[in-house]
Amino acid sequence: MNLLDMWNQMSFFAKAIAGVLFVMSMLSIGVAVERIYTFVQARKQSRLYAPQVAKHLKDGRLKDAIAISTSKNYRYSHLAKVVLAGLQEYQFQQESSAGLSREDLMDTVRRAIQRASALTASDLKRMVPALATIGSTAPFVGLLGTVVGVINAFNGIAATGSGGIGAVSAGISEALVETALGLLVAIPAVWFYNYLTGRVEYFNVEMDNSSSELVDYFIKKTA
Repeated sequence: MNLLDMWNQMSFFAKAIAGVLFVMSMLSIGVAVERIYTFVQARKQSRLYAPQVAKHLKDGRLKDAIAISTSKNYRYSHLAKVVLAGLQEYQFQQESSAGLSREDLMDTVRRAIQRASALTASDLKRMVPALATIGSTAPFVGLLGTVVGVINAFNGIAATGSGGIGAVSAGISEALVETALGLLVAIPAVWFYNYLTGRVEYFNVEMDNSSSELVDYFIKKTA
């Protein structure tokens, strides 16, 4: 019995379960591919961005640092988003007539950076929790199909009045296929989730370090 024959003999409910698992698999792969591409671009662009903005800040060219932070060449860079928030807040406070003390100025800049870091981290984690949901629920969806397959096997026994292999083979095959599909969907989803979560944590550390360095720069600049 090949897969096509097995599919044709499956009940409507079992086919629906298989369809749900297929959709979950496509969603998992789609999210993983999109996030991996975004993370690769974020890392690549941040590596190019960091030395350039550092050079501008070292030379005291704040406007040039802001200009490069808003460049489309670094639209994926998580560091550019965080540093830009701090630079813009610092420039705004310096150009306004608020007359804040150095401590108040630094607190204002820190809050702006923290808000940008939180928003950037949330954007990096976008759709990643869906992988955890798929990884945890796909085996149970497959198990539901397994139960249906076993029920069909017992129905085959009841219909034929025999417990021979021919009466139960279709239902057992259906049950095993659903189990396998559930595991095939869940395992890659869990792998992708763990990998992407690790990358997000790494990016958060990078943003924290860059934020601290930027605040230290402003403290020295206003000393």
